[in-house]
Amino acid sequence: MKASFLSLASLVLAISSVKARTVFSAFAVNGVEEGHGVAVRVPSTNNPIKDITSNDIICNTNFIQPVSTVVASVPAGGVVAAEFHHTPAGYVGPDPSDPLDPTGKGPVLAYLAAVPDATQADVTGLQWFKIFEEGLNPTTHQWGSDLLFINGGYVNITIPSCVQAGQYLLRVESISLASATSYPGAEFYMSCAQLEVTDGGDAKPETVSFPGAYTPTSPGITANIYGATSYTCPGPAVFTC
Repeated sequence: MKASFLSLASLVLAISSVKARTVFSAFAVNGVEEGHGVAVRVPSTNNPIKDITSNDIICNTNFIQPVSTVVASVPAGGVVAAEFHHTPAGYVGPDPSDPLDPTGKGPVLAYLAAVPDATQADVTGLQWFKIFEEGLNPTTHQWGSDLLFINGGYVNITIPSCVQAGQYLLRVESISLASATSYPGAEFYMSCAQLEVTDGGDAKPETVSFPGAYTPTSPGITANIYGATSYTCPGPAVFTC
């Protein structure tokens, strides 16, 4: 009976993993849609990244070709609404697991990295700072993933008003913790958008590297979401002006 129970539990976790899959494939700037795959490096599958030491943890891998060469303009202080859906194709019709299965609970986070050219293929060695996180709300008991589901796949991210003008990659990430009681168990779903920030300030945020910002023992990389009352998101603190 014990073996059967473990097999059933493994099957449930496997099913949850498949349903939890999600892809950041489009965004709007101050309410204006850029279009599906425009100025976003969209992975060709909704497979998770699980190895946090891999370069794939930066912006994902195996992008739909050709990768967009558009760099979207956003003013410092503006709002980017990142859009997630169950598949790389975006919204394709009614799907109980769109934008993600609500049982695949976890945080949603966003980072910026300044780059000479937001369309450059090489994303290794960049310096990232966190500008948004939504983990577990201890009052409502809602996760960032819950809000993503409720809002139809959209998450609003404000570009700090004091960041310097220039080109950036915006890395937006949803993490499923359904199987994260040990490492590797958490599933990371991210893409990078290509931005030109205008009217910026002169801030110089402290930064981290990917890979490197997350380790197997970092807070938030392993967690038991069932009955959780608190949670610390992985990575650095959110930068504020």
